[in-house]
Amino acid sequence: MELRQLQHFVAVAEDQHFTRAAERLMVSQSGLSASVRALERELQTPLFVRTTRRVTLTEAGRALLREAERILAGVRAAHEAVAAVQGVLRGTLSLGTEQCIAGVDVAGLLAAFRHRHPDVEIRLRQTGSAALAEEVAAGRLDLAFAYRTGPDSDQLRSVALAGEPTTVLCHPSHRLAGQGAAVTPDDLAGEVFVDFQQDWGPRRATDAAFARAGVRRTVALEVNDVHSLLDLVDENLGIAVVPRHFRHKRPSLTALPLKGVEEVSYETVALLPPAQAASPAARALMGLLTGSAGGA
Repeated sequence: MELRQLQHFVAVAEDQHFTRAAERLMVSQSGLSASVRALERELQTPLFVRTTRRVTLTEAGRALLREAERILAGVRAAHEAVAAVQGVLRGTLSLGTEQCIAGVDVAGLLAAFRHRHPDVEIRLRQTGSAALAEEVAAGRLDLAFAYRTGPDSDQLRSVALAGEPTTVLCHPSHRLAGQGAAVTPDDLAGEVFVDFQQDWGPRRATDAAFARAGVRRTVALEVNDVHSLLDLVDENLGIAVVPRHFRHKRPSLTALPLKGVEEVSYETVALLPPAQAASPAARALMGLLTGSAGGA
C-alpha cells in the first residue's frame, strides 16, 4: 500500500466521482482508476460502489477512509514539523469554526497568523460544532473553534476559551417582553422556538438544558445561520434561546435572562488532536491566541 494510492482513494471518496478527483489531482482518469483498483486488489475487497453518475463508499471503504485520513494527516504533519525545525512554517492550516463564536476573533486571528506565516496556506470550514469535533478527531482539520458538545477523548482534546449564560430573545411586542424579568424553562412551555440545526453547539446545549428541566420544546423554525435566526425573531415568528452575546447583534430585540439552568450554559473551546499529533501550524495559531510561544 502506497501513500499515493491512499491519496487517490481519499480524493475519489471526497468527490464521489473519478473524473472530478482526477482533475483535482491533475492525473489521468485511467491512472487514478488503476491506482484504486490496485488498492482494492491488495485489500481483497471493493472500496466503492460505482454507478454511471457517482461512486459511493462500501462498508470497507468507509473503514479505510477514517484510517487513510489519519495516515495522510500524520504524513503532512511530519513534513511540516521538519520545516518548522528549519525555521520556516509551511504547509496548510485547516481550521474549522462555528458562526459567531465567543472568545475568539477568527478573522483577526487568521490575519495575524498570515502576517507572521505567509508561506502557510489557510483553509477555513464553517459548520456545526458536532461535525467540527468529528473532523478534528479524524485528522481532517488541524483545529476548530466550537461550542463544547461532549467530553475529551483519545483523539480529541479541548482548550476552554470562554463561557457565557443563556439569554432568551423575543420581539418587543411578545408577551415575555412585557414581564421585563428573568424567565424559566417552564415559562417558555408551548412557545414557538427558532433555533439552529441539531449539530450546532448552542442547539445541543439548549436541548440538554430543557431536557434536564423536564420541559419539552418544539423547534418549529430551524436555521443554519445566526442572521436568519435573528430575522425570524425580529418578525415575531418565534423566540430564541441563545448565548448572551447574540443580543448585541440585534439591539431591537428584547433580551431576558434564563434562570433555572446552569449559570454557564455555553462553553467555547478550541478543539485539537492530542498534543503529540498537533501540527506546527495549529500550535502557532494557538500561540497567537493565548499569547504563548509554543501554543497548545
